[in-house]
Amino acid sequence: MITLSQANANPFLRPFDLKFSAVPFDKIETKHYSEALDLGLKEQEEDIKKIIENTEEPNFSNTILALENSGEILSRVSGVLFNLTEAETNDVLDSISEKYSPILSEASSKIFQNELLFNRVKKVYENIDNYPDPIQKKLITDTYIGFVRSGANLDKDKKERLKTLSSELSLLTFSFGRLALQATNAYTLHLDNIEELNGLPEYALAAAREKAIEKGLDGWIIDLSAPSYISFMQYATNRELRKKLYMAYNTKTSQGNENDNQENIKKIVNNRLEIAQIMGCSHYSEYRLQRTMAQNDSAVYGLLDDLLEKYMPHAIKEREIIEEYARKMNNDSSFRLMPYDWAFYSEKYKEEKYNYSEEDLKPYFELERVKKGVFGLATDLYGLKFISNKTLPVYHKDVDLLEVYDANDKFMGLLYTDFFPRKTKRQGAWMTEFKGQWYNEDGTDSRPLISLVMNFTPPTGDSPALLTFEEVKTFLHEFGHALHGLLSEVPYESLSGTNVYRDFVELPSQIMENFASLPEFLNKTAIHYQTGEVIPTDLVEKLKASEQYLSAYSCIRQLSFGYLDMAWHGIKKSFQGNVIEFEKTAWEKTQLFPSIDGCCMSTHFTHLFAGGYTAGYYGYKWAEVLDADAFSVFQEAGGINKNVANNFRNNILSKGGTEHPMELYVKFRGCKPKTDALLKRDGIVE
Repeated sequence: MITLSQANANPFLRPFDLKFSAVPFDKIETKHYSEALDLGLKEQEEDIKKIIENTEEPNFSNTILALENSGEILSRVSGVLFNLTEAETNDVLDSISEKYSPILSEASSKIFQNELLFNRVKKVYENIDNYPDPIQKKLITDTYIGFVRSGANLDKDKKERLKTLSSELSLLTFSFGRLALQATNAYTLHLDNIEELNGLPEYALAAAREKAIEKGLDGWIIDLSAPSYISFMQYATNRELRKKLYMAYNTKTSQGNENDNQENIKKIVNNRLEIAQIMGCSHYSEYRLQRTMAQNDSAVYGLLDDLLEKYMPHAIKEREIIEEYARKMNNDSSFRLMPYDWAFYSEKYKEEKYNYSEEDLKPYFELERVKKGVFGLATDLYGLKFISNKTLPVYHKDVDLLEVYDANDKFMGLLYTDFFPRKTKRQGAWMTEFKGQWYNEDGTDSRPLISLVMNFTPPTGDSPALLTFEEVKTFLHEFGHALHGLLSEVPYESLSGTNVYRDFVELPSQIMENFASLPEFLNKTAIHYQTGEVIPTDLVEKLKASEQYLSAYSCIRQLSFGYLDMAWHGIKKSFQGNVIEFEKTAWEKTQLFPSIDGCCMSTHFTHLFAGGYTAGYYGYKWAEVLDADAFSVFQEAGGINKNVANNFRNNILSKGGTEHPMELYVKFRGCKPKTDALLKRDGIVE
């Protein structure tokens, strides 16, 4: 029993009492996490005990819904802790996460393997026809399947082994992510000769100088954070330094030092293999894919192989064009294009072919203006309004907070935006939530707390934060995930927002990228930060003309990641081999450049080994087929169209996981998706 004094002292021990149920970051102390986790685990045990000991006949309310609503404290504290360990971590939070990850995993296994609890769930499932509400039926079915897939039907020994494996896996994946972040932060390239930075634009030079100043050094510092690394690889004329940085990035977690992840990979894939085999599958992807749109390995490889066949000839031509261009630039007919050359020469060729550069675009994409443009797009499509809130607490000074309302002034949720890199934040860009959406018992709508986290180049000196066009698309992508969360209208949290099949979750995000190059979006968004000039029509035309530039290369790159993922999770016996060699073989047929000894992506591929894309990375291409097909409906209606948007909102964004995703898609589109729109968009077919 939690005392009143405990609840008053620890914000996690009672519902957040701030406006909109916002997280009271200013009141949370480090000590609160462990206390809340311990008490939350006890509360959850009591909740489960009450369900089991209920003498009434099992039904939706006293079993399924009671289980859905159990563990309230754990949900609150986990929603904050595990998001901050990615966006604003420290050694103490890391140690807490490392300690409790296996404990929480074991507690979850204990629930899903509880025979008495499963018997109640099973009885409700067997009488599912008594519940005419289709969403209740979906929750009943998902709950029952969740128990089965967690080992509820296993014998005692297998249950215990599965519980142990799950606990170990949670610790291994956490360790993998922590080492990847440490390795990224550990490397810096200190340069004291300005000529070594030839080719870098002013914004990149300024950022590199500020990094050096922060460390009390003269000169410039290039590191492995996304803005620094990408800019250097794209613009630096010094090939040897590009190679040095490339090698640092691609060997950062495979050098046999304290940040090496090779053993973690072996343990993770072998752990997952044993889990799959305990569950009656021959390999992990077979087990994992059962709850996806693809359903099995054959469908995944069918997609990957089909796209590889169609795109590879075009990708080879693209590489040959860039290599010949590089030979002419270097006046060397024997010049061999290497991976560390690609970003540099492909950018130079693009500038020449289309007569514009990323530097021509960046002044038009000042972050504050882009934010207005992206939020304005949501207004044009869905009638949403975004109001800045400066009074509620946030977790870092760089974070902005927005209240979101619909066209009828209904509160839809809070949106936290966090745009700049720091050493306490992992790389990449992502959407997450501190709290999901659901309906309370009295029918009131409990709205979500959504977070957008990026790693854009920060302001430097007198210059504001200026984005590349790719960063604008990244913003739109993650904002699409945010809309999926904000527009959710679902009774139960486990079915709300982005709680959908992994190969469907990218549709709402990827479809938003299509709006980036529409003139009606650019005319409102792309405003020169110094002159106030709208992006010139000729520059928009050049941008449109270059949309298919290297589309085949980009596709093959994504396919390589999909094949690598499927290879790691398709092993059928314990892996004790060489991680680097395995990777080389797994994606060999997709490689367009000579391999470089020692390089390894797997060891810092957090999507696969510390994220949610296990046996699911193919989902990006799967969803790309969906988004191209879906966006063709917008195109047929002229682009930014409210009627189409409302159709998309009502049939997809608001529905969460309440129906099978293919059923939702067909309701929106009128038919199942085809690859035609994707192939046409990428210029593979006319």
